[in-house]
Amino acid sequence: MFSEWTMTGWPQAALIALSAAAMYVSVILLTRLAGVRSFSKMSGFDFAVTVAIGSVLASVITSKSPPIASGVAALVCLFGLQIGMAILRSRFPVLQSLADNKPRLIMIGSEIQHDQLKKAKMTESDLWGKLREANVFQFSQVLAVIAETTGDVCVLHTDGEDREIEPELLKDVIGGDRYGQRVHR
Repeated sequence: MFSEWTMTGWPQAALIALSAAAMYVSVILLTRLAGVRSFSKMSGFDFAVTVAIGSVLASVITSKSPPIASGVAALVCLFGLQIGMAILRSRFPVLQSLADNKPRLIMIGSEIQHDQLKKAKMTESDLWGKLREANVFQFSQVLAVIAETTGDVCVLHTDGEDREIEPELLKDVIGGDRYGQRVHR
């Protein structure tokens, strides 16, 4: 019984290799057709599709069901949905606002924007970790921290020289207007 659980025969290994190769080629071709956005994290939708693609790959490669043709069909559908959603989002801003989160300004200089931190579902400990990841040693280095639409956190910091953030970089960022108000006090 233990050997059935841990071992596989050569025929099964060959089928796994064939499935992996077929799915690999399919992903390469579909990615070439769909473009670089295929595996981006520009929106939550992109991330969800990337996870779904990985799930399809894993299930086709490691089991007999679904067969390769079903897996390729699922990939074509996922890539097609992603392309369709990208086109619709660019043409219909209402759809974009429904489908995507908006970035939030969660820190200005050393001041935490607690209301935005809470709405981003983050804790101060999460924020401290992101500051450390960005190699921030002192709060005086921080210009702003933004919780992006993808769930990533962007730390805009300076090397000590007086610098300001270009207003366009905070366009459509919830609370972005606070940065200008704080800096120009």
